This record gives sequence, structure tokens and C-alpha cells, in this order.
Amino acid sequence: MREEVLNSILSELNGTSADIEASAIISTDGLIMSSLLPASMDEDHVGAMSAAMLSLGERIAKELARGELEQVLVKGASGYVIMTSAGSDAVLSVMCKANARLGLIFLDIKRASEAIKPML
Repeated sequence: MREEVLNSILSELNGTSADIEASAIISTDGLIMSSLLPASMDEDHVGAMSAAMLSLGERIAKELARGELEQVLVKGASGYVIMTSAGSDAVLSVMCKANARLGLIFLDIKRASEAIKPML
């Protein structure tokens, strides 16, 4: 049942914007809890990289006195990867198009993250 609810949250998130291409909920140790990823993306790689980036982001924020980490944003020529905490044990990772309107997407990600927290 929990997996169905998490999938529903991801479906709703992906449906909020045509600019969102994929999303996943990943445990802090890199295991995929739920995902809506294209077949061309390897879930294990997405999970491991997201967990590593979140961990590194948390360390950077702490070491450089930036406060508690809110998001990690990676921008590439083909789009963005946005990672945000979804409670103490998970990360929400979202892949967006290069021309995405990030303000709206950040808001949608925050809502999804808040919906995920009580489920974990």
C-alpha cells in the first residue's frame, strides 16, 4: 500500500508540469523506494548518484556554514536534476527539461516532499 501511495505522489508530481521528465524517491543509502523513470535510466545508478549528491550537499552546506541543506541542483546542457530531502530517510530526485520554469517546479517538488514525509 505504501508503494502505491508513493507512486501516486510521483504521478501527480510528474503530471503538474510537462517540463518534469522523471522522478524517484530514494532512501538515503541509495535504494529506490518508488520511481517513474524512463526505461533508458538505470534505477540503481540514479539511486546511488542521488544519495551521494545529497550526502555531499549536506556536508558542503554544513562545512560552509550555509545552514541545513534544502536542495541540490545539477544543471546540464539537456536539463536539470533537482534533489531535495523527503524526511530524514529519503530524497526526492526530479529530472527536468533544460527550458523548465524552475520556480513552479520548486513549489511542486516542495509539495510532493511534504506528502512523502509522513509515508516513510
